[in-house]
Amino acid sequence: MVRPMLTKRVKTTVIGDVARHEGDTGSADVQVALLTRRIEELTKHLRKNPKDFHSRRGLLQMVADRRSHLRYLEKNNKRQYNALIKKLGLKH
Repeated sequence: MVRPMLTKRVKTTVIGDVARHEGDTGSADVQVALLTRRIEELTKHLRKNPKDFHSRRGLLQMVADRRSHLRYLEKNNKRQYNALIKKLGLKH
């Protein structure tokens, strides 16, 4: 049985932590938080399965996507960017 990367419960918790307002599911903050969680999960998987090159490619795509969302946030709302970086524990 294949376990989904993020369950609905986990997604709801992550979204609730960083959402700007009620019902916010698509803001850059939420997308960065979800991508960060997926990246963490996939990193654990790749530590156990170092030859899984297809998943590694997916991981690199997610990292690039997160980077572009963060760049957008940094350019448009520096205060929000700094708060999100601190909350998620990312380097900048």
